[in-house]
Amino acid sequence: MKLYLIRHGKTLANELHIYCGSTDLPLTEAGIEELQDLHYDFPPGCRFLTSGMIRTEQTLYYLCGDVAHKMDKRFREIDFGLFEMHGYEELKDRADYQEWIAGDFESNVPPMGESGVQMTKRVLEGLNALLERGEDTVLITHGGVIAAIMQHLFPEENKNRYQWQPAPGGGYLVTEEGYQIL
Repeated sequence: MKLYLIRHGKTLANELHIYCGSTDLPLTEAGIEELQDLHYDFPPGCRFLTSGMIRTEQTLYYLCGDVAHKMDKRFREIDFGLFEMHGYEELKDRADYQEWIAGDFESNVPPMGESGVQMTKRVLEGLNALLERGEDTVLITHGGVIAAIMQHLFPEENKNRYQWQPAPGGGYLVTEEGYQIL
């Protein structure tokens, strides 16, 4: 089985360096242009899957055209709660933000959001269902989701969530032998 993990193209949140998980943003013009310059060679007959969010749907379209696909909400990005659509400079003086980023970042829950641990549990449930099917699959999803999957599949690499996150439009090909950066 080949599993392609592709991060959605660039959004306004990526350009502004703000937290965006549950907000359903479209791609920017720059993001669309960058995707149109990419050429992936996916195997014939592979299954296509997205998180169902606009940015993943658009990414699939700009990479592959109008292909039949399924959506699975388990592959949505982390919900940053009250910090959604805000950046560090705007949040840095808030006590609740400082509390969230201090200590165990994976376990800490942003107000009205979800923790990295909660998101990873959801994502791994989706991954297990996907792997049980055993089909070549292209999953268009989010940076945090890809990082959670890669951390789980390759713990011996000792990489953190941010070290696994590919650039917008980038990703990994995962096989039984290991992985390669796309």
